[in-house]
Amino acid sequence: METAIIYNSDLYFEHKQWRRELFFWEDEIKSFKNRLSELVNRWTDKKVLAQLEHYQNQFFIQESIIDKFQEDIIAHETNIAAHFKKGEDVLDQPLVKKHIEFRNHMDTQRRIYTDLKKEFYRFLSKYM
Repeated sequence: METAIIYNSDLYFEHKQWRRELFFWEDEIKSFKNRLSELVNRWTDKKVLAQLEHYQNQFFIQESIIDKFQEDIIAHETNIAAHFKKGEDVLDQPLVKKHIEFRNHMDTQRRIYTDLKKEFYRFLSKYM
């Protein structure tokens, strides 16, 4: 059985990709919130306003998740930097395991966020 070697640079590369994706999501959410503001001014129907509030809450939740993910990435990069300063280019198993778990969380969050966007776009096409 061959042991895979995972280098700091590989993890850092993936972190950069995730951070770009998270920044993009943040930008999108700002745009979505602007659409919500437009709709709040346009509608008085309580059913529509309740849906607007639902999306406002969902976007707030997404922003919190994005913030947490950003913090986790920074913490992991700090750990990688500490290993690098010691001249260790290969991480130990617990850190790699944590990275893989984070990757799985990102994959799950990506699906959740995509579903929310699809749902919101359907809502917008109905009420814009």
